[in-house]
Amino acid sequence: MPLGGPHPAPFGYDPLTGIPYSDKTKVVAGILSIFLGFFGAGRFYAGHTGLGIAQLVVNIVLSLVTLGIWLLFAWIWPLADGIVLMTGHPKDGNGRPLR
Repeated sequence: MPLGGPHPAPFGYDPLTGIPYSDKTKVVAGILSIFLGFFGAGRFYAGHTGLGIAQLVVNIVLSLVTLGIWLLFAWIWPLADGIVLMTGHPKDGNGRPLR
């Protein structure tokens, strides 16, 4: 590797797997999920576009179908997802562990 070139793993490597850490963090993904999870923000941030779209579509469709009653329960999925993102071992869209 040439001197001054990009570091292959600027955030280090996971000590258990040896996979380089993501440039995304668990805390930011979890907080986005808890506060903006209705829109799938935490999953979009982590690079899981499919899950982000699923959260967005499911919440919008259920809110429309139930005439807004779903909004009373819509916070459960984002809250659980945020906790999992912050306490688990999530990976970004490229399979790298969130730091």
